[in-house]
Amino acid sequence: MSLALRDDDSPIYRKTALRGLVIAAVLVAAVLAWPTWSHAKTIRAVMHSDLRALDPILSSAYITRDHGYMVYDTLVAMDANFKIQPQMADWKVSDDKLTYVFTLRDGLKWHDGKPVTAEDCVASLKRWAAVDGMGQKLMDFTASLEPTDAKTITLKLKEPYGLVLESLGKPSSLVPFMMPKRLADTPPEKPITEQIGSGPFKFIQAEFQPGVKAVYEKNKDYVPRSEPPSWTSGGKVVKVDRVEWITMPDAQTAANALQSGDIDLLERPSFDMIPILQADKDLTSGVMNGLGFQTIGRMNFLYPPFDNIKVRHAALMAMNQKDVLDALTGNPQYYKICGAFFGCGTPLATDVGADTLLKSGDVAEAKKLLAESGYDGTPVVILAPTDVISLKPQPIVAAQLLRQAGFQVTVQSMDWQTENSVFASQKPPKEGGWNMFFTNWGIADIMNPIASVPLNGKGRKGGWVGWPEDPQMEALRDAFARATSSEDQKKIAAQIQARAFDQTTYIPLGQYVATSVWRKELTGVLDGPATPVFWNMDKVD
Repeated sequence: MSLALRDDDSPIYRKTALRGLVIAAVLVAAVLAWPTWSHAKTIRAVMHSDLRALDPILSSAYITRDHGYMVYDTLVAMDANFKIQPQMADWKVSDDKLTYVFTLRDGLKWHDGKPVTAEDCVASLKRWAAVDGMGQKLMDFTASLEPTDAKTITLKLKEPYGLVLESLGKPSSLVPFMMPKRLADTPPEKPITEQIGSGPFKFIQAEFQPGVKAVYEKNKDYVPRSEPPSWTSGGKVVKVDRVEWITMPDAQTAANALQSGDIDLLERPSFDMIPILQADKDLTSGVMNGLGFQTIGRMNFLYPPFDNIKVRHAALMAMNQKDVLDALTGNPQYYKICGAFFGCGTPLATDVGADTLLKSGDVAEAKKLLAESGYDGTPVVILAPTDVISLKPQPIVAAQLLRQAGFQVTVQSMDWQTENSVFASQKPPKEGGWNMFFTNWGIADIMNPIASVPLNGKGRKGGWVGWPEDPQMEALRDAFARATSSEDQKKIAAQIQARAFDQTTYIPLGQYVATSVWRKELTGVLDGPATPVFWNMDKVD
């Protein structure tokens, strides 16, 4: 597939774009004019994406994860110190570390009024574990997972495993959310038919219109924990009656709606609009996810030129994190140069192997390595999304850096949904495939080697797109999974990072945070690894 670059300066494009803005404004006005509950305290938010996929076990999309936290709850959860805390359940561990007993707390009800049972939770865990990487690894070590009685879940291991609680309390995609057994029994490759959880909000199916809005109401039967909220743990106290997620694809329209008071929160304004919004005395801004995101470049290991490790080394040497991050954010206050595969600011962060990236690349060395590799001028096909603000700059900057190092580069522009289907294909670049693409991972999704999808070394069978086959990496990941002390885990994580740089499994291109903006009438906005969350938020009339 070869798509031409869009000409944003053409008269036809300007006319089409203007017409699109007018239509968007009309649609937004119509949505905002719809009545909500009489006298209901309502928060209206424009999220980073339109909500379409509703099953948080079937889809790893962050907007689906955010939907999951509204509707569902978890057995345990991670706090701001990376510690696992009780949420729906407390636990005890046997002296031999082989048996974990979880006891559900009192007062748990599904949104249909039925009590939460251990049988429901076991079914939920098994459905999640069938598709999630950490869940699959946990099941490799599990001898049995059964409901002992209505409130007790017993997990027995074949051998000690150091990531039991971290697996059950992982804060981001795919989150082990609990749901009724009748829904959890749905095969994991099929979407569930209802959105029934035990979480702090109820999803209002009758008002859901994909591409328009999603609506949530306070779950009046929800009993929060008594502890203060911390990341995804603690008391999830709902202080409003209703939350509406309004879809506004046009960034300027969304910013205008925030300034006019038609919406209350804008999760991801474009970086160039942030100074304008920060100057508005009626608005406040902040970073809801302090860990932020890692932006990465991923190569296709199946075809030339990146099937050659020396060519991958040359590409790594050519990369310059500062250039990429400057183009992405436009402001150093929003990013940090970071060579840590597990993210800076996390327990496993290390600079092992990252010297070149931390020094902003070495074009001369990249040229030398490329010449030594035997590179024959095979074009590098880079995929470039046109409609995702946080992914548009990376391929353009990387293409220029690679050209400076001597690579022949072809940039193929397309919308993000099309790109998803292209990079999932294992066809050769000449038949519509690809050589390199760029994406972003929330740090919560990559902060350990088992959770990190792009470190998977299983190749065509079970690996992530790009498909590196690396038995040594898999052996290291398995050793990490078996480690039961934090010291051993840190040591093995450093070895994994060294291996990832040696193989150029992917190229970490730095860490950045996204600033959110909201009206000053909103209080109680929380920080966390999976945000925004709408518990604890209040709206002053």
